[in-house]
Amino acid sequence: MNQQSPRLPDSPMIDLQGVTKEFLKPSGEVHTVLRNINLRVAKGEFCSIVGPTGCGKSTTLSLIAGFEAPSLGKVQIKGEKLEGINSRASCVFQTENAFPWKTVIDNVSLGLRLNGTSKNDAFQEARRWIEKVGLKGFEGHYPHQLSGGMRKRVALAQCLITQPEILLMDESFSALDVHTRHLMENELLKIWEETSASVFFITHDLEEAIALSDRVIVLTAGPAATIKGDYRINLERPRNVAEIRFDKQFAELHEQIWNDLRDEVMVSYASANNA
Repeated sequence: MNQQSPRLPDSPMIDLQGVTKEFLKPSGEVHTVLRNINLRVAKGEFCSIVGPTGCGKSTTLSLIAGFEAPSLGKVQIKGEKLEGINSRASCVFQTENAFPWKTVIDNVSLGLRLNGTSKNDAFQEARRWIEKVGLKGFEGHYPHQLSGGMRKRVALAQCLITQPEILLMDESFSALDVHTRHLMENELLKIWEETSASVFFITHDLEEAIALSDRVIVLTAGPAATIKGDYRINLERPRNVAEIRFDKQFAELHEQIWNDLRDEVMVSYASANNA
């Protein structure tokens, strides 16, 4: 088996240092979502984060995106403290992000056009990305004319056309059927391997996390969630996400990580029942 990819440098693309995030409840009580999170993600690294529902996975992504600021600690992107929205990052969420009144090529080219690229140049680049995600011939279609998997391909092209250094994905494939999901996971890996983007991927599916990632991070149950485990996934690349699940090392990793994750899921479940 191949060891960790040599392309990953020592300096992190994403660096969370002692990050704590608190919110004020309507009652005036302080609710701590995350506590003392220390996490580095290297350039070109694919990092997934798993944990019980409500443990702060999406909050962590929001801190990296710059949608939220930490209550304590700091977020650094490429060695610089993050202030405001992270201009180096693009996001793919579970919900659709294409404008329903715009065609595929209009949606995919929008980011470039908003950045000042001419319509002709933006369309030319959009056609390249539309073909790259397997949607050649659908440039003039509207989102409602596409399947769920095809709309996810549009979302990937929308984000990647701007060549982000960081790709943030929050349960991006969870609404898809299992076969379409595997196709999209393989498509994501194929495109990612052609770029140097760092990926921060949220999922509830531990198998998906292992199949895609260089690392899997396990968060404890909330409140005040922190990092419980940080696992290196030394599975050979390139990978087929459906086939890699039958690898003996995959099964061993799954058992090891699930032992950590299961305990936190049970804590979360007991807490919810006692609420």
